[in-house]
Amino acid sequence: MGQAPKKQRPAAPSASGRTAPRWTAVILAAAVVAGGLLWWTGGRHAAAPPTAVPMTVAATDPPVVAAPPPGFAQLKGRWQRPDGGYILDLQGVAANGKLTAGYFNPRRIHVARAEASQEGTDVKVFVELRDVNYPGSTYTLAYDPAQDRLTGTYFQAALRQTFDVSFQRVVP
Repeated sequence: MGQAPKKQRPAAPSASGRTAPRWTAVILAAAVVAGGLLWWTGGRHAAAPPTAVPMTVAATDPPVVAAPPPGFAQLKGRWQRPDGGYILDLQGVAANGKLTAGYFNPRRIHVARAEASQEGTDVKVFVELRDVNYPGSTYTLAYDPAQDRLTGTYFQAALRQTFDVSFQRVVP
C-alpha cells in the first residue's frame, strides 16, 4: 500500500554537543543587544566627554521674515459677484501666496485651497471649493487694479462647465 512518511532527523550536534541553529540564535541575539547598546549610548564611550560645539549668535541681526509681494496687499477685502450674492472674503495672504479666504452663497462654503501668485505685474487668485454641491469647483481670477476688481473664470465641477465671472470690492 502506501509508504509511511519519513521522519526528519534532528541536526547533528557539534563537538560541544550543541546544534548549529542554537549558535546562530545566540550570535543573532548578541548582535541585537550590542546594536541596542550602541544606539542607546549614541556611539560614545562612557569615559569620553561630549564634544562641545561652538555657537555663534548674532544678537544684532533680526530674524528674516519673508513678506508677500506688494501686489498681494490689494487682494485683501470682501468681494461680491454682481450676478448673484456670491461673496469671496480675502482676509490675508502669506509670503508663500497662501490666502486666508472665505466663500459664501449665502452660507459659508468650505474653501479647500486659496492661493495668490504674481506673474510679472499680474496678480492672480486661485480658489478651490469642496463642499456639498461644490465638488472641486474653482475660481481662477486676475486682479484688475484700474477697475479694482477680480475677473476670470469659474469652473462649476458638478456641471463640468466654465463661466466668465467678476467680483467687485464691497469692503476694503
